[in-house]
Amino acid sequence: MRIATWNVNSLRARLPRVEEWLADVRPDVLCMQETKLAEDAFPHLAFEQLGYQCVHHGQGQWNGVAIASRVGLVDPMRGFADGEPADPEARFVTATCGGVRVSSVYVPNGRSLDNDHYRYKLEWMQRLLVHLQKNEDAARPVIVTGDFNIAPDDRDVHDPAAFVGATHVSEPERESLRALERWGLSDVFRKFYDSGRLYSWWDYRSGDFHQGRGLRIDLVMATSPVVDRARWAIVDRNARKGQQPSDHAPVLVDLND
Repeated sequence: MRIATWNVNSLRARLPRVEEWLADVRPDVLCMQETKLAEDAFPHLAFEQLGYQCVHHGQGQWNGVAIASRVGLVDPMRGFADGEPADPEARFVTATCGGVRVSSVYVPNGRSLDNDHYRYKLEWMQRLLVHLQKNEDAARPVIVTGDFNIAPDDRDVHDPAAFVGATHVSEPERESLRALERWGLSDVFRKFYDSGRLYSWWDYRSGDFHQGRGLRIDLVMATSPVVDRARWAIVDRNARKGQQPSDHAPVLVDLND
């Protein structure tokens, strides 16, 4: 079973690239972020022609998350089920695919440490934790994957000194990831790679991709029943190349049957 996550940075702009990538790589499940489509604008037919069922949680030109699966898509859920008012932004969607409870997440960027969006980011991560505590079982197969907009540690940042006092690396953000780990999630990528300079996002400006100036902020977090099955993981840098790519590359994890 092959699981992938990809911030596509506008499915309207990137659909031909996504279709080509799906036909070539054939993941069983693809979680997408930043679809930037309204609910009724999602191209279900294009995915169905490639053998995928989809659930989409859209918000017009902003945000938007989706799951595409060719191993079944059961009990879809849009947004948090934490007993609180609905999140005003479309950043979280869940479904059961091939016996695994899969969530696609687009964590708020945060913008700056003194910005209200940063406080929203920390509150959002707390809501994610509460949602998992109330709805999921860490002893069962669970994957939470997507664009977390958090670099777990300094290995995941091309120049930690350049990010002092910035979002994506602050201690409260990293602590929110550790809280998910205490609940029962692990960073699957780190089962296979211990080194730094392995990134999933590169700024479009200044040739950052070619200069190796990136961040690893696209994560596949999973419970032990999934981690134990994981046999391979990679960042598909090739998908970041070519004409008009997303600024993110897909992250893939293969699971044994």
